Amino acid sequence: MTDVKIDISESPFESSPVVPEQFDEDHVIKFRCYKGIECFNACCSNIDITLTPYDILRLKNRLDMDSSEFLRRYTVPFEFGKNSIAGVKLLPVEGGTACQFMTEEGCSVYDDRPTACRYYPVGLLSLRRADENFDRASYALVQEDHCKGHLEDREITIRDYRKEQGLEEYDEQGRGWRRLVLKMKSAGPAIGTPSKKSLQFFFMACYDLDRFREFVKSEGFHDTFEVPEEELQTLYQDDLALLKFAERMILQIMFGEESIPRRADALERRARRRQEAEQLKAELDGDD
Repeated sequence: MTDVKIDISESPFESSPVVPEQFDEDHVIKFRCYKGIECFNACCSNIDITLTPYDILRLKNRLDMDSSEFLRRYTVPFEFGKNSIAGVKLLPVEGGTACQFMTEEGCSVYDDRPTACRYYPVGLLSLRRADENFDRASYALVQEDHCKGHLEDREITIRDYRKEQGLEEYDEQGRGWRRLVLKMKSAGPAIGTPSKKSLQFFFMACYDLDRFREFVKSEGFHDTFEVPEEELQTLYQDDLALLKFAERMILQIMFGEESIPRRADALERRARRRQEAEQLKAELDGDD
């Protein structure tokens, strides 16, 4: 692997006191996991799994529930840094450390399992060179004492392992989120401490996609932004399009990167709507 100056602190995942050895996609690993291996389900018995927005989208659709319900039942939030943006992790079983989706037969949501589960025992390091403003993929090998998959007689490159585990789609759909997290971490004091309202917006737009869709449908949104009707209809129906649009809105609201046109009369529209609401309230109070 080419020796480049990497700032590992820019990883979107929590830091570790141990700097892992980094590999590229051509690195060959020795690993195989299957039902019947001595350690089967061991990695699912003590979880620490950060979810990407695309992970949540896949899982909430798999379970046929809206994003708010999924977040409430299956996740726990955490902060990437003090007074910073939040991430979410899978919530273990009550009173334990095992994944809620683990069964004796294996993962009950296997076809829609999260990115981190697909990568195991490879770790994705989404990093930056010190002189660049975009992320690069690098990889590390996670070797835990309980895992016997490393003793299996099968060699495979990280590139082929990613294809085998369906990671190309997951990485593509998660790239925008990783860049947002990296951008927030690298911007630091340059953007100041985000307001509580902007942090709440980040959480909604990234993770609570169905609630974000309701926001896009709201009068407040239509009074402020000018989005073509055809695009709006796509956002109302297409989760992936909505996810990309959410990333654009975060860049606009939190970093000032304008890509969604604002209405010229936005202030007038909001003032008129506020006046109408106050007038309605006064009429209702007068009826009492």
